[in-house]
Amino acid sequence: MPATLLLSDGSCADASQESIEQALGSTKPFWLDMPDGDATTLAWLSDIFKFHPLAIEDAEHFGQRPKLEQYDNFVQMVLYGASDDGTDSVEVHCFYAKGYVVTVRKGPSKIMDDVRSRAVTWRHSEQADSVMLLYRIADALVDSYFPMMARFDDTIDELEEQILAKPTDEQIGTLFAMKRQLITLRKLVTPERDMMATLVAGAADLPGMTGETERYFRDLYDHLIRLSDLVDSYRDLLTSAVDTHLSTVSNRLNEVMKQLAIIATIFLPLSFLTGFFGQNFGWLVSELGSPWIFVVAGLGSEAIAVVLLLHMFRKRGWM
Repeated sequence: MPATLLLSDGSCADASQESIEQALGSTKPFWLDMPDGDATTLAWLSDIFKFHPLAIEDAEHFGQRPKLEQYDNFVQMVLYGASDDGTDSVEVHCFYAKGYVVTVRKGPSKIMDDVRSRAVTWRHSEQADSVMLLYRIADALVDSYFPMMARFDDTIDELEEQILAKPTDEQIGTLFAMKRQLITLRKLVTPERDMMATLVAGAADLPGMTGETERYFRDLYDHLIRLSDLVDSYRDLLTSAVDTHLSTVSNRLNEVMKQLAIIATIFLPLSFLTGFFGQNFGWLVSELGSPWIFVVAGLGSEAIAVVLLLHMFRKRGWM
């Protein structure tokens, strides 16, 4: 995908070195979005914008933690948002200076396309507009996680109902996969929350930041706090769901073992009686030969033993 240059008059076109240099020479703000981050577009960061080599190195190697780095004439921010399918995260490197915003990412992102389609005009001063554009980008990325959290909530509720009805091995695999995803998400949300806390506390400074625009970043900080709380809450819910699954399986196993124990206990006196009357003693063979003896002593004693055991099990609440 080609890089896109959005100017303050709302015009949007494929970026080139000439158009970027012309925009830099103007006093009006612009946004350069580079969705591929290939060698050509990254060279613009060094040749045209004269960014610090460390900042360019970060843009070349993705997988950075969310952070805010201040340099002499620009600020670099690493932000994260949900991917288009809502199952992963997208990393965006933002280079902000007085009058422009440069974003570097890899691959298409519907979030960034939506921000670009809405940010077609600047309404306030040039400095405030650049800050507000950076806010809109960060806000869109952060808010993209909330639909993902809503799906997490629905999935956890469904899994809990399924576990109580019938626990399976697939459910425990899904729970652990979701837990790993939340752990990864927490590693992104927590540093980004701390980064915004540093910004709104005044420990870091954005060129063109005013008291009015600072309110927007405070609202963004509040969203990150909510998102961090949701991640921790859903992680606890997943832990509880795993415990519920293990407890349910254990209870069902105990129920099966109880049933097997009852069956084995019933057959215990039957085995004893048949073994006793099956002894090869002459008296047993010669004296216990009547059919009534067989019915009363043989079958009757076994039936009485079974009835007494069943009565005892029912009285104790085991059946």
